Amino acid sequence: MRKLFLKSFLLFLFSVHLTNAQKPQKPSSAEIYNQIQKLNFLGTVLYIAAHPDDENTHLISYMSNDVHARTGYLSLTRGDGGQNLIGPQLRELLGVIRTQELLEARKIDGGEQFFSRANDFGYSKNPDETLQIWDKEKVLADLVWVIRKFQPDVIINRFDHRSPGTTHGHHTSSAMLSMEGFDLASNPAAFPEQLQLEQTWQPKRVFFNTSWWFYGSREKFEAADKTNLIAIQTGSYYPTLGKSNQEIAALSRSSHKSQGFGSTGSRGESTEYLEYLKGEPLKNKKSIFDGIDTSWNRVKGGKPIGELITLIANQYDFKNPSASIPNLVKAYSMIQALEENHWKIVKSEEIKKIIADCSGLFLEAVSSFQEVTPGSVVKLTLEAINRSPIEMQLTSVTALPEQKNTVLNINLKNNILHNSTLDLQLPQTINYTQPYWLKEKGTVGLYTVDDQKNIGIPDIIREAKVIFNVKINSVEIPFERTAVYKYNDDVKGEVYNFLDIVPEITTAIQEKVLLFPNTKPKYVGITIKSGKDNSKGNLKLDLPKNWKISPSSIAFELPKKGMEQTVYFEVTPPSQMSEAVATSIATVDNTAYDKEQIIINYDHITKQQVLKTAEVKCIRIDLKTNQEKIAYIMGAGDEIPKSLSQMGYQVTLIKPEEITPEKLAAFDVVMTGIRAYNTVQALAYKQDILFDFVHSGKTMIVQYNTANDLVTSKIAPYPLKISNDRVTEENAEVRFLAPNHPVLHYPNTITQNDFTGWKQEQGLYYPKDFDKAFTPILSSNDKGESPKNGALLIAPYGNGNYIYTGLSLFRELPEGVPGAYKLLSNLISIKPSVSIPNQNLKQ
Repeated sequence: MRKLFLKSFLLFLFSVHLTNAQKPQKPSSAEIYNQIQKLNFLGTVLYIAAHPDDENTHLISYMSNDVHARTGYLSLTRGDGGQNLIGPQLRELLGVIRTQELLEARKIDGGEQFFSRANDFGYSKNPDETLQIWDKEKVLADLVWVIRKFQPDVIINRFDHRSPGTTHGHHTSSAMLSMEGFDLASNPAAFPEQLQLEQTWQPKRVFFNTSWWFYGSREKFEAADKTNLIAIQTGSYYPTLGKSNQEIAALSRSSHKSQGFGSTGSRGESTEYLEYLKGEPLKNKKSIFDGIDTSWNRVKGGKPIGELITLIANQYDFKNPSASIPNLVKAYSMIQALEENHWKIVKSEEIKKIIADCSGLFLEAVSSFQEVTPGSVVKLTLEAINRSPIEMQLTSVTALPEQKNTVLNINLKNNILHNSTLDLQLPQTINYTQPYWLKEKGTVGLYTVDDQKNIGIPDIIREAKVIFNVKINSVEIPFERTAVYKYNDDVKGEVYNFLDIVPEITTAIQEKVLLFPNTKPKYVGITIKSGKDNSKGNLKLDLPKNWKISPSSIAFELPKKGMEQTVYFEVTPPSQMSEAVATSIATVDNTAYDKEQIIINYDHITKQQVLKTAEVKCIRIDLKTNQEKIAYIMGAGDEIPKSLSQMGYQVTLIKPEEITPEKLAAFDVVMTGIRAYNTVQALAYKQDILFDFVHSGKTMIVQYNTANDLVTSKIAPYPLKISNDRVTEENAEVRFLAPNHPVLHYPNTITQNDFTGWKQEQGLYYPKDFDKAFTPILSSNDKGESPKNGALLIAPYGNGNYIYTGLSLFRELPEGVPGAYKLLSNLISIKPSVSIPNQNLKQ
């Protein structure tokens, strides 16, 4: 189902969204008209699922762009437990990437995005396990909170709550929680602490977005009773936009690049099916909003507003959108006169955006620096231009968070640019810019978010803003803009980033895991970076007393902001086996700084700053290795080459096009990265060379791939078929099927204890059917399941060995799991025990 290779023309189509995701949106006249139509629809639908990329973008786009409903997607997790096809980031860093990809998707399809605190801890086979690890009550509370805050009339579940055990446990759990939340959101006894901030809310009905996939085949679905289903024709074509609904949905879907979900748009009729589950029954199956007043009449005093907006839409001039501004400003004033309620807040923001877009009103606050520290004075350049004949006045600007108001009284004449400057004083207490859900340490299944108001917010919360107060037709309207930084790139042109608040000092330890196979000391390099001018202090490395550190501290001085200095500590391990975490702590003027600044910067998403504790895991381990030279072929992206170097191996990254017999002759082992046979097309043409390499007496280690989208079915010199088998319980008992096999004894002795402390899961996508030439080494299984014997397969081939493993080494090695290092060393050092003739098995 996953499309791993994007067509060049598709890349061109959405290149607008690939570069500078931070740039302000500048809608066309047709897009503005679509906003006005949406302004006159007061209905809300909430789509609920478990992960980024679970959402049905066809349906979200249709509800937003055709029905004009306020449409939201609640993804219970941020996708932290998935794999990454564009880089090495995993776990919470992958969650940051996938969060941004969802936000980019919603910019395209017109939806809004929400999350709970649930952590995607990896694949789960049943909802009982999922809800236990997540902490069901807390995730349910988050779902109820989003319902109460978003106030959906209709909820649509992506998955079936009645089918536990048939799909990912997270999937079923999302539907089960949705069904409970549907009832609890209106109950004042449920999570009463939320009612200090929001009111109870009762959605009218809930649906399940079913399809042939849930029936097992298209034939079974065609034959099924559809009495309880509502069919929605989502193949709309929008002439003013020049796109079909499916084309918009495909562009949205293609935002999920880290998951390889590039999608080609289609045209023509398309049907989505919704199964009614509970709530008010449908009398008319033509609309999921049947019986729900979606006009302004649902708001007290709203009828004349609806009539005026209808007039605005009917009289809209595509060549001159500014002609609508007088009536839009009048409608804005009428909305402000309403009693305080949900729709007043929602529609005020919508109409302000429409007014700015119709007038070409461009307002921007640009910082002279991209990074600043708390307490700084930030020099902002303010740009204001009105590109319409409508008279406007920039009366004042208000700087946030200091709430300082500066009176300007500048007349904004048609197409006359006004620049001014503003000194923004940041408080010492301002929060660092970072994903708020990562600020505090969470659990395996749940992120820690203490402030109830923040739960559900999708993005980083940025505090440095400017409110431009603009008077139009005697009505003052506040337009809020987040402070940005921009520059010109010779290739990309204008590049936008947000203003980031950073610590005065950050440090980065060069290695994340340090292995000590003996008592010899190692040097730890730490790079110190200054967030402001004239930073000086002392750096120390904090470790338990049985680890020796020299020197005890190192003085540093960084005269200029952004300067870096790398220093080294000598670390001597204890004689006994030991594991410890070393933390880098910089002290400046009695203030301790222990954060590492991690920048995630891909063209298709907003640049992200993540602040994590600067630390390295130190492991005193009895690890024996030899001097093999390793050629590593990267796949979807992992950090195993770093781990191999840490183990003492000489590692060379080679590109597929560099694979030749002559090139490989210098190596003892070839190792492919995760999902290499899913993502590297060129490998399909290099198999003969790789198998000859093995046949000559060398070793090839292939890490896990998925069964779908293999670039070649012949990934091994013998028949081998990948399945969906996996062991998700990381501490499941491991049994040795071939206890006397050399791989369990040389150069390290492997025991069951070496499989303790594994993270997230033991392994995934194990082969189930494989040739008798393979020796299965390990067996394990999740509770209540049959044994899975394909985790580690070894086959002599000629004078060498071919090894296939689905074990999650790509997770365990960066986490510093000792047993994973010992096992990998044995795989690398394996010697053939049996020599099997070629027998024309080369492929």
